[in-house]
Amino acid sequence: MKWAIISDLHANMEALEHVLKDIRNEGLTKQDIICLGDLVGYGPNPAECVEIAKEFRLCLKGNHDEAVVNEALGFNPLAREAVDWHRSQLKPYWLSSKAKKIRWDFLKGLPATKTEERCYFVHGSPRDPTMEYILRADCEDLLGEVPSKIKDIFSRFEWLCFVGHTHDPGVITENSKFVSPRDLNGSFEVPPDKKLIVNVGSVGQPRDGDNRACYVIFDGKKLDFRRVEYDPQATRQKILGIPELDPRIGERLLYGR
Repeated sequence: MKWAIISDLHANMEALEHVLKDIRNEGLTKQDIICLGDLVGYGPNPAECVEIAKEFRLCLKGNHDEAVVNEALGFNPLAREAVDWHRSQLKPYWLSSKAKKIRWDFLKGLPATKTEERCYFVHGSPRDPTMEYILRADCEDLLGEVPSKIKDIFSRFEWLCFVGHTHDPGVITENSKFVSPRDLNGSFEVPPDKKLIVNVGSVGQPRDGDNRACYVIFDGKKLDFRRVEYDPQATRQKILGIPELDPRIGERLLYGR
């Protein structure tokens, strides 16, 4: 077992290309990649990212993927405008190419969860696969106890639960401690008898104050949080050239927020 686990590409081809190169340098291929969803949303290259994701070992459905296929319910205006533009780029019509129709069918058919080798994979949470966030703030309790939300989530998987969605990488323990990759010096030996929630961060839109793309390599024993440099300014310039996308989507890439 050796997987590259990625999430939240958000139509950022520059970030994805550099992550794929890093994955290849680690001796892995696209067939070793597990993607936890949000191929689309926000960024300037939705079709290109979906096309690449078709080659992955596994790709799950994120809330932005779901919104593009259906409707952006509960989204803020900035995210909803991007979803609407992505839908216009991806949804086929009767004269559309076969490739476009295949991409759309792939996006529509993404599964919500997957369990393999005692590992549970989901975009958001076992309780709500696409929409619920597991935040570092959820680990805190005024009385110092394990919050009921964390207890409930841990009861729903066997060993490791890999998630994305928050764009905030880290490990959550059963006693409700959030440990960041910085605290772990980038890697973590996984106890075989302890449950963990592992947030793999975001490839295309990090929000932990580090603008480098983030993903995880897992070999069955050790988690390795990888940070990959790319040129966010190039992605920002593309966004500025698309009137339907809010410029703030590009600005935040520069700062990892």
